[in-house]
Amino acid sequence: MKRDDFRFFHRLRVRWAEVDMQRIVFNAHYLMYFDTAVADYWRALALPYEQAMHQLGGDLYVKKATVEFNASARMDDQLDVGLRCGRIGNSSMLFEGAIFRGEQLLITCELVYVFADPATQTSLPVPPKLREILGGFEAGEPVVQVRTGSWPALGADARAVRTRVFVEEQRIPAEMEWDEADQAALHAVAYNRLGQAVATGRLLQPEPGVARIGRMAVLQVLRGSGVGQQVLHALLDAAAQRGDRRAVLHAQRTAQGFYGRLGFHPEGEPFDEAGIPHIGMAAALPLAVR
Repeated sequence: MKRDDFRFFHRLRVRWAEVDMQRIVFNAHYLMYFDTAVADYWRALALPYEQAMHQLGGDLYVKKATVEFNASARMDDQLDVGLRCGRIGNSSMLFEGAIFRGEQLLITCELVYVFADPATQTSLPVPPKLREILGGFEAGEPVVQVRTGSWPALGADARAVRTRVFVEEQRIPAEMEWDEADQAALHAVAYNRLGQAVATGRLLQPEPGVARIGRMAVLQVLRGSGVGQQVLHALLDAAAQRGDRRAVLHAQRTAQGFYGRLGFHPEGEPFDEAGIPHIGMAAALPLAVR
């Protein structure tokens, strides 16, 4: 196998607890590396695993795992774990993996999963929609679609995401989350290929030429997958098309780096909003960073 055989990679660094006295990785840890990569593979598909499997009517169970050792990873090595769906049968799926140190192939793996009824653990046919999603991802097709529209059109899905993120996860009082601005705003909602809403945001115009981005929310399991960036760019593109020349937002301090990488710069002093530390940020439009 070569690196070019994979379009998905999970990156990790070997830690002290994973090596023996010779500073090489214990063999059993390689299966853990592959298992971690599988979790990130589902994130790359924009599929919140538990929610997705519930909709698909089953779950995945490991049937067989085969590992072949070519060379050892060592303490502090930075490793790339490549993973791909190699074959889908009637009820089983074969995932092929490889661990690289740079261009050097260290370990290969085959993981066989069976799609089954979680109550009885009896096998079920792999759903056609799951076949379509896996095949599309491996072919390089987009895993999400971002729609923009009014609150009557998208409000139910935007509300569901914001409730999970702001009200349930961050404990913001519900009465502080909902306001009249939703009716006037342009909303963006990202949907995965199961049609599940996974991220949202809204766009207002507090004064001519100024776009205010707000209520940016991504389901916890998909943060860092690029879905939030797609929602933000959909809103900024809409702002630029209507002639706005400046975009502003209140970023939670934990998300400041996310907005900074996308071209936003801090403005003013930090402040608390709904009990959460924030910072004002702004960017010129059209945004040069993509």
